[in-house]
Amino acid sequence: MKITSRFTVAVHTLLAIYAFEGERKLTSEFIASSVNVNPVVIRRTLQSLKAAGLVDVRAGTGGAVSVKKASEITLYDIYSAVDCVDGNLFNFHENPNPDCPVGRNIHKLLDPRLADAQAAMENELRKVTLEELRAGDI
Repeated sequence: MKITSRFTVAVHTLLAIYAFEGERKLTSEFIASSVNVNPVVIRRTLQSLKAAGLVDVRAGTGGAVSVKKASEITLYDIYSAVDCVDGNLFNFHENPNPDCPVGRNIHKLLDPRLADAQAAMENELRKVTLEELRAGDI
């Protein structure tokens, strides 16, 4: 299973806001041209980011603005904001055959390991801030 592209679109959106804020009006059309998606995708992304308290969006063509420092926003904050995973990262077939020794034990064997893997990924996302990404090649 893949994490939806909403996550990387949201990261790109925020990086564009921080890169161009103060230089130009950050409309969904402008950000969409950087991400190379339809502006509707950016408007939905901005709504999620606004609901999470990461940006503010001014009505009309006012554009998006940051409300936190880039050093205060982690990749996990963005991951959480855009709901790119519904519940658990790993989907599991719910009804393995209880009459089979493998089916009877598969959840007991895999569930804790899959939960650990998801927790490890989320912990890694918590370690990276937008400021660290900005310090790269932007």
